[in-house]
Amino acid sequence: MTDQGIDTRHAPADKPQKRELFAWAMYDFANSGYTTVVLTTVFNVYFVGVVASSLNADNGGSATFLWTLAMGIANAIVLLSAPVLGAIADYHAIKKPLLVVTTIGCVAGTALLALAGAGDLVMAMTLVIISNVMFASGENLISAFLPEISDRKNMGRVSGFAWGLGYFGGILSLVLCLLYINWAEGRGADASQYVPVTMLIVAVMFALAALPTFLWLRERAVPVAPVTRQFSLLQAGRVGLNRGLGRVLHTLREASHYRDLFRFLLTLAVYQSGVSTVIVLAAVYAQEVVGLSQQDIILLILVVNFTAALGAVVFGLIQDKLGSIRTLAITLLIWIVAVAVVFRASQPLDMWIAGNLIGLAMGATQSAGRALIGQFTPPARTAEFFGLWGLAMRVAAIVGPVSYGVISYFSGGDHRLALLSTLLFFVVGLLLLLTVDEKRGQVAVSRYGDNDTATADVEPAA
Repeated sequence: MTDQGIDTRHAPADKPQKRELFAWAMYDFANSGYTTVVLTTVFNVYFVGVVASSLNADNGGSATFLWTLAMGIANAIVLLSAPVLGAIADYHAIKKPLLVVTTIGCVAGTALLALAGAGDLVMAMTLVIISNVMFASGENLISAFLPEISDRKNMGRVSGFAWGLGYFGGILSLVLCLLYINWAEGRGADASQYVPVTMLIVAVMFALAALPTFLWLRERAVPVAPVTRQFSLLQAGRVGLNRGLGRVLHTLREASHYRDLFRFLLTLAVYQSGVSTVIVLAAVYAQEVVGLSQQDIILLILVVNFTAALGAVVFGLIQDKLGSIRTLAITLLIWIVAVAVVFRASQPLDMWIAGNLIGLAMGATQSAGRALIGQFTPPARTAEFFGLWGLAMRVAAIVGPVSYGVISYFSGGDHRLALLSTLLFFVVGLLLLLTVDEKRGQVAVSRYGDNDTATADVEPAA
């Protein structure tokens, strides 16, 4: 028994075959098309420019605000539901069945976005929220398989392989969509005709690429209570809620020894708010302010994906020499310069310069931040403390985009003014980072880590 009475023992520790490791990594390849095409490049621009365009006649920021509101609602749902869903998955050892459900939900929601046209606001927002919640929930579930198929010696390599494969999944999705868009535009089609087809392309690619995961990935966890007819859905939900809330409270209680961990979690939540804003609104800004075409935006995001991969590798090497704090400080300075270039952008070349800076900083920021959390975390508490990391990331995914949307709305669609909030997140994040002491955080782990292993084996009422 471990955290909150959840039995995390596994079935016989048979070594997973390479085929199973590949199957696990393929899920990153499969789902990357959703974030790259739906959230970052194509549908977000389509939503603002076509689906909700009529609202901009009265207020130029209305469409952008509704898009950011949809992102905020989706992330709020995930923020509240993830601990419960995770507790249920652990308690019954049903990660894989739940992963099938969330994948079907995301694929179906993405495919149905093909029906959203001009004026279909409620339908488009509802489908984006559903598909995004399903995507994020599936991402949490697939990550939970990592300790089952790897150990501390190769966990980094296995995770890194999947991360890299995911970049190529996003790139392939974009290439397929770009090829279709070029073909469609050559025959006189407009966005209302070709964007729906790109949603079908992403949905089909997600479904097909995820098949190896469902065919070859095994569930090794041993259930505390097998799913039976006598164990109702209501009972499962109540147990999951008790365990999920108990896990969060227990983590906060145990983590109180780690001052620099909490300082960095606050720092991360602030600068990640800026990162989250760029991810879901950069393409909208490029079209609405600078006037980039859909093809130009897709090409730019393609290049940024390669730059992000390069940044993660290069800054990973730099991090080993300079330390995580200094490396993060450098990347945040790059972010500040990049956003400043975007703020003053008046031609496509400006966006290409800023985009590559953003790509370089994005891969490095995510890699260095995750590594620093690992340094501030005792080996016996990794799952719990990374749960706090996940909470900080979700809060950032709500605060950043919604702040941009609110400013855009009340300023009548002034994207440059809204961008200042994004710049502020990076500046404040850099200042907060300077209060984090990397060595002191590592000392806290060695001082408290061996003793900080008590668990709350309290069984909530079922």
